[in-house]
Amino acid sequence: MAALYEGYTLCGLVPAQNLSNSGIQGIEVERDTDHVVVTDSTRSVTLYKVSDQKPLGSWTVKQEQTLTCPVVYNSQTKEYVAVSDNKVVRIWKEDDILLDKAFRATVSSNVWRVHTVVEGEPIVVFQKGAVRLLDSLLSAPQQNIEEVFSQDEAIRWSTYILAETQQFVICATELKGDHFLYLQRLNPNSLQRYRLEREEPGLSPLSFSASYRDKQICLLYLYPNGHVYQSVVSVRGLGAGDGVQAVPLPRSLVLSLPVGEGMLETASALVLDEAHVAFVGVPHPSAGTGKDFLCIWNTNFQTLQAGKEMAGKIYGQLWSFSSKLFIPHGKTLSVIPYECPKSSLASALGKLKQARAEESRSPASVPSWNNILHGEKAQPSRAMETRKTRTTRKTTSAPCLSTDQVLELIKTAPVEEVQKETEGLLSRADIQDLQTSVGQLTSALVSRSLAEPSFYTPSTLAQLVRTQSLCHSVCPDLVLLALEKKDYFLCQLCLQFFPDIPDAVTCACLRAFISMPDIDAEKVSLEPDSVAFMEMLMSKDHGQVGVQNGFSPTSLQKDCSVLSEGDAVIKTSEEDPVKTSSPPEQICPVGLHKAVLLNEVLQTAYSENFLLPHLKDLSSQHVILFLRYLQFLYLKYSQDAFPQMHGLRSPSLVEIMDWVCLLLDAHFTVLVMTPEAKGLLLNLHRFVKSQVRLFSELGKIEGSLQEINQMKGNKDIRQYSIEIIELF
Repeated sequence: MAALYEGYTLCGLVPAQNLSNSGIQGIEVERDTDHVVVTDSTRSVTLYKVSDQKPLGSWTVKQEQTLTCPVVYNSQTKEYVAVSDNKVVRIWKEDDILLDKAFRATVSSNVWRVHTVVEGEPIVVFQKGAVRLLDSLLSAPQQNIEEVFSQDEAIRWSTYILAETQQFVICATELKGDHFLYLQRLNPNSLQRYRLEREEPGLSPLSFSASYRDKQICLLYLYPNGHVYQSVVSVRGLGAGDGVQAVPLPRSLVLSLPVGEGMLETASALVLDEAHVAFVGVPHPSAGTGKDFLCIWNTNFQTLQAGKEMAGKIYGQLWSFSSKLFIPHGKTLSVIPYECPKSSLASALGKLKQARAEESRSPASVPSWNNILHGEKAQPSRAMETRKTRTTRKTTSAPCLSTDQVLELIKTAPVEEVQKETEGLLSRADIQDLQTSVGQLTSALVSRSLAEPSFYTPSTLAQLVRTQSLCHSVCPDLVLLALEKKDYFLCQLCLQFFPDIPDAVTCACLRAFISMPDIDAEKVSLEPDSVAFMEMLMSKDHGQVGVQNGFSPTSLQKDCSVLSEGDAVIKTSEEDPVKTSSPPEQICPVGLHKAVLLNEVLQTAYSENFLLPHLKDLSSQHVILFLRYLQFLYLKYSQDAFPQMHGLRSPSLVEIMDWVCLLLDAHFTVLVMTPEAKGLLLNLHRFVKSQVRLFSELGKIEGSLQEINQMKGNKDIRQYSIEIIELF
């Protein structure tokens, strides 16, 4: 799934007094994606290094002058290009201090925008639609500029697109309530005019975004009613149109966003890739009114994949460079890193991360692609129909409340009635916009549970999580509520299905799990596959012990018969043939159910830099207990009798070793000073040494294989030959 990561501030803003705009005209890339040029709405332009979050240079025009379009960077000449007072083109270099002494040229017509071209010459777009290359314009600044648009036609948006070897300038205009799209090709020049289909009376597009893929230019535009349309124009066979006769441009509805009450006022959509679009100024489906969010939607599956609340007013501006979103809000310009993995059904449903564990699990419902694509009713597969689904099917024939009615019911109704109506709503096959409804229902249930301690619906919340239409950002209080209620089954489901759980919440779950008495843990009902894995791992019928991943318990004594620790020499049991021939059985230091819950923590995604500070809050006793459990897992994974079970939910060996390293990094000083941790640290040292030896041998094999691959074979080989390859 797409993800929005922790952002940071690039600079402060000085919004207009009426707060109608952010004070920023535009942001453009400079020499590389780590350098951007920010142009304010009046007189100044500033160069920033994004990774350092600091300005490298700033330039300002005189007080009576105004910058009228965003400044761009000419990568060929390493110069900045600006336009002031609509007609004065200014060019300067980074080491120039005063703009008044830089190059200036006055042109004969008002300039709309200058578009930068990667490794090419900037393109100047005039307010009446004419297009010129910068050098051609400056060679004769007072040359006559033709008027492409009609008399009262005004330009609203423009962009530049490089389609393989062809250059295109795209402009959107408005004329008496109608909207047009101009597609101008450069060298050879051709112009095509398209008419956009009308939306509801009085509605004009709030934003445009264009991209090029599959030999087509894709235009995405957002209306105040939340409708997002896409129009596609093929770049093949574009004729030399006269730019006067408008061709109707077909469109398709790709998203219908929730707008709440009224219409959108300041919102924007930006295409990130072929399947993901970023939005600002559009309400979050599960959040209350009056909150401004940055969201990423998947247009292939029409799912909300990531959301982030932005403090302060949203101005409807958004830029994207090198997997970073630049968004002004309040009095801040923030940089939000994001990630958009390749779109697939598994990622859209939130199942991609845990695909290994889900392979053996029957889905709760089978989606009907006929219903999604053609509007046909789904016919449930009898092979997948269980007793539970047959019972549910009978109950769905009874009248069922709508989502809004259930939301009202949650506010005051008793627990039993809320559970009945909510689960009845979820069992319906005709529920519209499942993800939005699930988010609203979960938020309502959690809000009431926090307000009324006596109200709690564990089975309903678990069913909502199992729909896989939730994530932590949609309902951030859900996991903490489950911990407060000691609902560890719900915690387990959240750790399995939520891809965006913060590291602080992960550590909160770890503290709760590891401090829970084993007697209490055994009373908890947990997910069967994870329990089955631990039962198999802790059973005593293991067979013979072998070597796997470069380590085995029997080799522990052989490999470390003498381990130097200062001047001390530690003897092992290699001298005792009885012990070496029959290694002692490894006993799990925690109970079965506690081990299952700890396994969920091991498989949760995390960021090491953010996780380590929270791990330091664990007590030394809990750290030692957790390390002993990780040691137990490592020893079991090192036996041939226990290969990793892909059909059951289980942590990988890499995840186990990563957590060993995390705990040692967070508590190394404390562990060294703790006497009872001495033997444990020595054993962990042996584990790491065996892994280093394994990867060293793998590196030698890799080098040998590369040598073989680089060797040139004898071209004179016929039907039979013998070759001798010597590896050194």
